Amino acid sequence: MKMSINSTKQFAATMLLLLFSLVAFAQERSVSGTVVDENGDPLPGVAVLVKGTTKGGTTDFDGKFKITLADGEDVLVVSYIGYKAQEISVGTSTNLDVAMEVDAEQLEEVVVIGYGSVKKEDATGSVQAINASDFNQGAITSPQEQLQGKVAGVAITTAGGAPGAGADIRIRGGSSLSASNDPLIVIDGVPVDNDGIQGMQNPLSAINPADIETFTVLKDASATAIYGSRASNGVVLITTKKGSSGKMKIDYTGNVSIATVPKTVDVYNADGFRNLIRTRWGENSKAESFMGNTNTDWQDQIFSSAVSTDHNVSVSGSVKDKLPYRVSVGYTWNDGILNTSHMDRTTGNLSLTPKFFDDHLSVNVNVKGMYIQNRFADTGAIGSAIAMDPSHQPKYDSDEFKPYGGYFTWLDGDGNPITIAPSNPLALLEQKRDESTVKRSIGNMQLDYKFHFLPELRANLNVGYDYSESEGTVKAGTDAAFVGNQAGLDNRYTQSKKNELLDFYLQYNKDLPSIDSKIDVMAGYSWQHFWREEYNRDATAAGFVNNEKLFRTENYLVSFFGRLNYTFKDRYLLTATVRSDGTSRFSPDTRWGVFPSLAAAWNIKKEGFLATNDLVSTLKLRAGYGITGQQNINTNDYPYLPQYTFSQNERAQAEFYVKDGNGNWVPEHLPTLRPEGYDSKIKWEETTTYNLGVDFGFKDDRTTGSIDVYKRTTDDLLNTIPVPAGSNLVDQLLTNVGSLENQGIEIALNHKIINTSDLFWDFGVNVTYATYKITKLTQVEDEDYRGVLTGGIAGGTGNTVQIHSVGHPRQAFYVWEQIYGSDGNPLDGAYVDRNNDGRVTEDDKYQYNNPDPKWMFGFTTKASYKNWDFSMAGRMNLGNYVYNNLASGASLTGTFTDVGYTNNQPTALGSTMFNQPQYFSNHFVENASFFRLDNISVGYNFNNLKNGAVHLRVNATVNNAFVITNYSGLDPEIFGGIDNNVYPRPRTFLLGVNVGF
Repeated sequence: MKMSINSTKQFAATMLLLLFSLVAFAQERSVSGTVVDENGDPLPGVAVLVKGTTKGGTTDFDGKFKITLADGEDVLVVSYIGYKAQEISVGTSTNLDVAMEVDAEQLEEVVVIGYGSVKKEDATGSVQAINASDFNQGAITSPQEQLQGKVAGVAITTAGGAPGAGADIRIRGGSSLSASNDPLIVIDGVPVDNDGIQGMQNPLSAINPADIETFTVLKDASATAIYGSRASNGVVLITTKKGSSGKMKIDYTGNVSIATVPKTVDVYNADGFRNLIRTRWGENSKAESFMGNTNTDWQDQIFSSAVSTDHNVSVSGSVKDKLPYRVSVGYTWNDGILNTSHMDRTTGNLSLTPKFFDDHLSVNVNVKGMYIQNRFADTGAIGSAIAMDPSHQPKYDSDEFKPYGGYFTWLDGDGNPITIAPSNPLALLEQKRDESTVKRSIGNMQLDYKFHFLPELRANLNVGYDYSESEGTVKAGTDAAFVGNQAGLDNRYTQSKKNELLDFYLQYNKDLPSIDSKIDVMAGYSWQHFWREEYNRDATAAGFVNNEKLFRTENYLVSFFGRLNYTFKDRYLLTATVRSDGTSRFSPDTRWGVFPSLAAAWNIKKEGFLATNDLVSTLKLRAGYGITGQQNINTNDYPYLPQYTFSQNERAQAEFYVKDGNGNWVPEHLPTLRPEGYDSKIKWEETTTYNLGVDFGFKDDRTTGSIDVYKRTTDDLLNTIPVPAGSNLVDQLLTNVGSLENQGIEIALNHKIINTSDLFWDFGVNVTYATYKITKLTQVEDEDYRGVLTGGIAGGTGNTVQIHSVGHPRQAFYVWEQIYGSDGNPLDGAYVDRNNDGRVTEDDKYQYNNPDPKWMFGFTTKASYKNWDFSMAGRMNLGNYVYNNLASGASLTGTFTDVGYTNNQPTALGSTMFNQPQYFSNHFVENASFFRLDNISVGYNFNNLKNGAVHLRVNATVNNAFVITNYSGLDPEIFGGIDNNVYPRPRTFLLGVNVGF
């Protein structure tokens, strides 16, 4: 289902006209003025209110305000975070200039960390917070996209361009080979699992991006160890927006966008394909007889521009200055560029933050809800569109194809579909309905009590949940030729998930002036329960059930944790944390683990020799060490227990003979149980991290930055290894045996290039250099052990092109070395005999590059001139390699099979003219370094509507503006490094509006 572009344009134009109609002229006495900071520069966003009322507004980007006063209204209250509030007597003045005074206590920036917060200048770990003002802009439906390219050491790769597509997040590259490499995600204090939700591509879609206030990324072990056995891959803390005291504020943000197809795979057209057929098979050959008489661009048939829209309305304020609140509702209509793909999402968010007993009891209530409906397009249609013969049209009126809905289908001599031939891509999209409905809610209530008799002591109780319900169907009629035996499909699935949380901790914070020290001690307990139930049924359209399964599982995590922050002379900082985790996933002998960390920092700026230095405004050294774990080793909640698998067919069933009612012996089949291999001593992987960093700032932090150097070693790495015959129930066993090292350097820089009353320009860049090496994979050294084959590809049966092997990076490409002719073109089937044994075998394969970039760059720039604002963000990866599976499968013989069908080929075949596919040639492992401009946005602010009571901003944004790369495939940014049937990332043009009053 798609909205028409014309109707959407009309809707957008109507909305803009309605918004502009809010402009009104002052009718009473008005006062205007400018608010500046301690340096005389204008301050935007300053609250200017009539004393004793909620009447007023905020300053614009130039620090200017205008307010209408009635009789008796003579005093203004001017306030801004980090500055002291001022009361200004107006008198008979019509113009006021207000200079704000820094409030040192408020100005101390606070960052969220595990189980609490800390002043930024007191942080000892590698922590980076990204606020809403710094998020990526544009057509963003997933929270991860807001963070992309913003943090050094963090790589976020979206899973193609499907509506609501998920993303793979890697902090410092991850720390595992077989287990999860996803970071722990904590949403408003609730850790969520990373197993995903059936019927939903992105588990973070439950949060509307417009409701997010900050992302905080914890990267090193000294920052993450407080989360123990789930923190080896880093932690991402998401904090949503809250209400505040003052008058009610209403904010609306909406946009309309058009997604376009930036690029498709280059394949032969009908004439080019006919020439290719003649080159290999000859003119008037049997192969040519299977060709048609049209010229169809199959990719054009399945891709099209798509219109989407997104809206969010929030209401915030305070009820009688006692109950701060924020309520928001969001709606997203997202069509995909692959026809029939669609996401329809409604979100809601409620936040209440009251305080009681003279502010001794703080209550924080958060409830988020989501209702999403998806239609998933069969991405196999992309591969079919590449392979389908372009000389045939999508549909025919002939009787031959009527049983299949008129869709062109490759048929055998009996008129039955050839199951191994390419399916009609249009039929895959239009005859198949893969739909789901998902409901999810995440919420928590946090009570923080500061004891009356001992205000330095606080008790914090956090009770939270994450519940989801999903259901889906996959249907196709009996006329769908792509379903075997024309049986059709009527598959169904449901899933229920529960994640329940209870955290409690005590925190004691005390100044000790006698020894010029401060201590902050915290100790707590955590309990978390994960439960899920899944039902799956595979059936034909007629209702015949092929397979049906109901599955339930659960696991528990119980933890004790503590942290000590010690500060001496306000510049020497020490942080020690420890967490003891017990998980039901492992046996009683291995289920408990202890994860400690230690970090120290020296705030050099506060030393006497730098305290009055005008050049250096910030300088802090940090050093940290810690151990974290990874207990999410696979989808099995009880991998240490013996398991048995029921037989699935009669051949694997036991046969017995029993007498029937007539006394005859007849066979009866009973299911058998097959024992599976298991390791009773399996446990979590452990990662040890060393981190050394420096934070700096110059000229009142006009230039700021940080540099971090780290080394991470993962031990007890899970690997599948051969085991002696008879020692287990299998000959290959997943067990803790390996080690992995990665190390790198991260640099983040930001500079305010221009900072005047009319013009502001800010530029930020982050740089990451990282290397990875496997150091152990077996229990004893074995020179003949090549490693673990991985990286499955399309083509052949069970073919892989990657390997985990000692002394090399993970997922290194494992291929033959191509030989080239004098003309520079690869020779068909000619490879280097690397071991000089006179033949080319598996032993001549070698490790050749890997998908992980050696260098990652991210940059952001923001500028404003009077009412105009501009932003741009981009990323660059260097040294990442991709295996072009689409090109590797191209061959002359692949154009036709005697079974009775033809296959189109990528035009990349023209540079090789291979007779047979050469899947293992390093020719197809390409340098995929790239620069991508993620978004570019320009906006205009109308600040004085309704005497300053209404703020209006209109903006235009382009997402995925362009990519510069030498990679020959569709897109160089491929997670895992194997390019095959990837849903293209669209180029999106957006018109947006924001209204606040």
